[in-house]
Amino acid sequence: MLKSLNLKAGLVSLLIFFTFLGIWYAATVTPAGTPAASVAGMTAEQIEYQKMMGKDPGSTKTTGFPTLGQMGEAIWKQVSNPVYDNGPNDKGILIQLSHSLARVGLGFLLAALVAIPLGFVIGMSPLLRRAFDPFIQVLKPISPLAWMPLALYTIKDSSISGIFVIFICSVWPMLINTAFGVASVKREWLNVASTLEVNPLRRAFLVILPAAAPTILTGMRISMGIAWLVIVAAEMLVGGTGIGYFVWNEWNNLSLTNVIFAILVIGIVGMLLDLAFAQFQKWVTYVE
Repeated sequence: MLKSLNLKAGLVSLLIFFTFLGIWYAATVTPAGTPAASVAGMTAEQIEYQKMMGKDPGSTKTTGFPTLGQMGEAIWKQVSNPVYDNGPNDKGILIQLSHSLARVGLGFLLAALVAIPLGFVIGMSPLLRRAFDPFIQVLKPISPLAWMPLALYTIKDSSISGIFVIFICSVWPMLINTAFGVASVKREWLNVASTLEVNPLRRAFLVILPAAAPTILTGMRISMGIAWLVIVAAEMLVGGTGIGYFVWNEWNNLSLTNVIFAILVIGIVGMLLDLAFAQFQKWVTYVE
């Protein structure tokens, strides 16, 4: 039954995908002999701008949204040599991705080192939960990018500032979910541990952590999704390297095909990161 459902879902996904490609093709195809841009319909400033950009205003080539053929050429060019390095503003997609993933990984790891132990302490103490709650509720809604000017001013390093932004956006989901998971551990289990005179450290690792692990992983999964969203915007602001800077740089170069390719890569990487955490959740989930 499950295999049949997965097969049907896969077929529907393929149908949606090819329908999307068909709409794209129909929207961008140019009839033979019809110029995509007519000089007669352009102002003098527009014609001059086209010439400055190295384009022929009367060309029959598509000058609007890229066609499927143009996208195919751009994708092949990027994936055929993903590690080229022609200078600060011209690096392969794999190099840009590695910089972004390194920033996300480091910021996420630092957030986990802070949020999970602190969430444990808060979750086990009703007093601390009430004491920390106002600060968490005030700081949690602040956009991570709002911290960027302060980070750049104090840290004075764009790359480290990007890591700080990832840290600050990753802390809250992990902290809240860890505290909630710890606080939700059944009192019966804790009472049994107390009856057996289990010391606090063993109780934390053998009773509380296994019970709270699914909730903790949920917080980590949410944090990773937010971190991957934020790093793209952060790199657009600070520049230098990264997939976000790649998108902004290609937009400045008026290369819409590379912008769309980068958006596709961002989506695929985000999906793979989410699938990895979903698999981790399956490993720690247990039946009572």
